[in-house]
Amino acid sequence: MTNNPLLKIQEFGQSIWLDYIRRSMITSGEMKRLIEKDGLRGVTSNPSIFDKVIAGSDDYDTTIHALAMEDKGVGDIYHALTVEDIRMTADVFRDLFDRSGGENGFVSLEVNPHLAYDAQGTVIEARELWQTLDRPNVFIKVPGTREGLSAIRQLISDGINVNVTLLFGLPRYKEVADAYISGLEDRIKNDLPLDGIRSVASFFLSRIDVLVDSKLKEIINNGGAKGKIAEQLYGQAAIASAKEAYQIYKEVFQQDRFKTLAEKGARPQRVLWASTSTKNPDYSDVKYVEALVGPETINTLPRETLDAYRDHGDPEERLEEGLDETRQMLSLLSEVGIDIDQVTQQLEEEGVEKFNKPYDSLMKTLEEKRNEALR
Repeated sequence: MTNNPLLKIQEFGQSIWLDYIRRSMITSGEMKRLIEKDGLRGVTSNPSIFDKVIAGSDDYDTTIHALAMEDKGVGDIYHALTVEDIRMTADVFRDLFDRSGGENGFVSLEVNPHLAYDAQGTVIEARELWQTLDRPNVFIKVPGTREGLSAIRQLISDGINVNVTLLFGLPRYKEVADAYISGLEDRIKNDLPLDGIRSVASFFLSRIDVLVDSKLKEIINNGGAKGKIAEQLYGQAAIASAKEAYQIYKEVFQQDRFKTLAEKGARPQRVLWASTSTKNPDYSDVKYVEALVGPETINTLPRETLDAYRDHGDPEERLEEGLDETRQMLSLLSEVGIDIDQVTQQLEEEGVEKFNKPYDSLMKTLEEKRNEALR
């Protein structure tokens, strides 16, 4: 067991979370076994995951039938199913949460993705979810859109744990960190405690390479000096961005502004690496794990990536290796005509839509299952 890379990675200060949830994993004891054998430290969920597991299994059919017979609507059924899964999972992780002093053992549930550009609606739903879940070891996931920034600040001020999702760009990440700190400062102004409040900033990775690589491929095909530079940059943008994000994290949370809050019990907003499944088959299936092992970070892995890392992961602290080269790579992107800030803004907009579609698909599935129950 000591040779398990998923356990060894903890020696470098990184926590591994699972980017997947399914009711049968909870009821069968599988989730508990992952905690015990692989050192799993948390779980993330999203509308796409719930769409696949609810539509693609019979785990939820009995509950859907019962709720339909109670004349519950589709929205209420979705809310009941997802809340119950998160509650059950949070209870499985509760002992770990308590033993770690509130550092590990978290489970995340996202607000309706259609609220990504609605700050007020996000705050209202997040407050409702937080109260309904009624667990200290949960995060409410809020998209890191421009509109989401004020919601993040308000929710932190309310004392609600927030997982900021759909982060792609470095400028937006700085704004998210500022929103978190501002929310803590608002609590100080209102004579409210800071201890117990947690937040993570989920930086999405593989999607960056998918879009940037497609642009680089065109430049490579055109040849010339830019083509040669583009060859060096191929497959490097996501990890370079992540490494730079970690430097921003260290800078922000080592400044006097946050140190003042830390003295009153505040904890840093940890960086979480998300979208870590490798989309390009030419790349290693653990590409977005190996390069980003470092202290005070989290990596949330889809099940297949978790299994792959257990099988052939080689954890070493690499997150701060080659920082000069990393910054040069980001600079060279602009030299070949790629505006990384423009790319990440596009990814943010596409990311919102990629969560809206499975959410809408799930609503349609639940409507069909509800109608079947009522026949």
